[in-house]
Amino acid sequence: MPTPKFVLDLREKIGHDLLWLSGLTAVVLNDRDEVLLVERADNGRWSLVAGILEPGEQPAVGLVREIQEETAVEAVVERLVSVESLPPGSYPNGDQVQFLDLCFRCRPVRGEPRVNDDESLDVRWWPLNDLPDLTDRERACIQRALSPDPLPVFATS
Repeated sequence: MPTPKFVLDLREKIGHDLLWLSGLTAVVLNDRDEVLLVERADNGRWSLVAGILEPGEQPAVGLVREIQEETAVEAVVERLVSVESLPPGSYPNGDQVQFLDLCFRCRPVRGEPRVNDDESLDVRWWPLNDLPDLTDRERACIQRALSPDPLPVFATS
């Protein structure tokens, strides 16, 4: 998916300066002990489904939209898993960005995973006991989503 218009409009005003955005991450778990992952087109790595919140969009609604746009799977949000500020980063074009990320546990309700946009090379269910190389943060999100503790994780200092 191309860069959202609201980000392009902001970039016209601020150039490559740091832009604070609301990020969304989905841990979509099915009843076969599998998690839905996408192979990213930009770096070839497997990752959780993620995206950014559009202005005025509710987080759970935005995440369900992102899951469907990227994987063709319709899902429902079950609970908030974590709220955290991610480290600042930059894109190859020089744009600086930092995300406040909301991670949610979700479950699928219909649809088979498939590449549904130009952001992914592959989409599939992965067994929880045989995951590909994920970031430490993504592994932590999965573990938190599997935890019986329903309270979200967040930093207090």
